[in-house]
Amino acid sequence: MPGSGVSLDGERWVACRPGFLLPVRVLSRLFRRRFLERLVEAHHTGKLRFFGRHQALAEADAFARFLQPLRQIDWVVYAKRPFAGPQVVLAYLSCYTHRVAIASSRLIACNEREVTFKWKDHRAKGRTRHKAMTLATGEFIRRFLIHVLPSGFHCIRLYVQSLSSAYGHCRNASTGVPGPGAAEA
Repeated sequence: MPGSGVSLDGERWVACRPGFLLPVRVLSRLFRRRFLERLVEAHHTGKLRFFGRHQALAEADAFARFLQPLRQIDWVVYAKRPFAGPQVVLAYLSCYTHRVAIASSRLIACNEREVTFKWKDHRAKGRTRHKAMTLATGEFIRRFLIHVLPSGFHCIRLYVQSLSSAYGHCRNASTGVPGPGAAEA
């Protein structure tokens, strides 16, 4: 997520200060809101179960009262500079911007007990870079599902495309030059 963005009126690009990636306070509030929304949704659809002394939380009103203090406090989102530097983080994330978690062509074999697939060791060089791994089927599915975005979240490439479009719109508005495909007056 960039620290820059489109102005509230949608007419100009507001740049961030150098070295800034994202506002931690905004990220904290966004995470809190999204987390609590999904928690309420899970409660509403009956996906949460309560036992023992927490059994009363099964009631919607009691659950809402329980969550209310969580909406009032600041949540801490821990963000720090990566050990290996931003280039390593971007290299890691780039694997997920334009591709699915695993292409069918990387699957070597599978049965009810295990799945064997090809993977690339980015730390290795030369011929030893491409390797095969065999995992229990359940573990393979667990790792695959880690890369499936929850409902309401967006793939990075879609965010970047819309961001690029918004930036172009603002740049065109600030220079008075119509963008590609703009209607002639």
